[in-house]
Amino acid sequence: MDVALGLPVLVGLIAVALLFDFLNGLHDAANSIATIVSTRVLRPQFAVFWAAFFNFVAFMVFGLHVAQTIGTGIIDPSIVDAQVIFAALIGAIVWNLVTWALGIPSSSSHALIGGLVGGGMAKAGISAAVWSGLSKTVLAIVLSPLVGFLLAMVLVAVVSWASVRSTPFAVDRAFRILQFASASLYSLGHGGNDAQKTMGIIAVLLYSQGHLGGEFSVPFWVVLSCQAAMALGTLMGGWRIVRTMGLRITKLTPMQGFCAETGGAATLFMATFLGVPVSTTHTITGAIVGVGAARRVSAVRWNVASSIVYAWVITIPAAAIVAALTWWAVQIFIR
Repeated sequence: MDVALGLPVLVGLIAVALLFDFLNGLHDAANSIATIVSTRVLRPQFAVFWAAFFNFVAFMVFGLHVAQTIGTGIIDPSIVDAQVIFAALIGAIVWNLVTWALGIPSSSSHALIGGLVGGGMAKAGISAAVWSGLSKTVLAIVLSPLVGFLLAMVLVAVVSWASVRSTPFAVDRAFRILQFASASLYSLGHGGNDAQKTMGIIAVLLYSQGHLGGEFSVPFWVVLSCQAAMALGTLMGGWRIVRTMGLRITKLTPMQGFCAETGGAATLFMATFLGVPVSTTHTITGAIVGVGAARRVSAVRWNVASSIVYAWVITIPAAAIVAALTWWAVQIFIR
């Protein structure tokens, strides 16, 4: 559908994109609050408000580099139309709902990227992909949890050395306070990286319809809408995934929760400033495994961690398949 859309259709597609953003917040709320809930520093109902606030204000800290990558660096913007965007969003939403129902912390980010690739390739074949941007994103699948893992391990070592003369009670009390800061930073990084993905989707849709002039950009109303949708989703919580992330991978103390969140937040900050759309799920999982492994290798429930990795591997192709099937179904419907 390479023709101008009517206003109701355009508004409807933007609403579907914001629905994905809301589900992203719902699905990935666990990334922001799992550690602070599992260490009992904050009760769940207060933790979601804390995370939602920092999700929303993230646009005041970061640029829009990730939105630029999603809008122009995954598939060729010239082949984008309403059908491609609709198929991409349905592919991502369906996979998010399936993994949420099963309690699997998969990546909303990579579900969206898989949806874009599936919808774009269904329309234009393999040439639709922008391989430089796509390869950078795929590389981040490996690097983001690895960096989170290593940073968290180093932080545990440094903090343990610095606290060697303190009593366990004093250490616990100090890190209960410090976890407020680390959880804030992680929620800020989550809102900064993840909300920009939906901004990129809406902006490339507006660009394809000639509403942005001749140059790709992200209008401020799109920024505010996406940050608000994600924050609202976070408020709704993702309790199934909180249990997996906060309790089933390894048992956390406030000190370890602080190290996991700080290591994960540093990884997200670096990626967001570089314009790399990473997975907050991958990042915090790597960091949680890192703090568990720093204590002892057997402290990590590797069977749970490995099942999460399997979900990571299949997310992009699974979402791409759903998106491609959706695109073809739309072709049949409109003929």
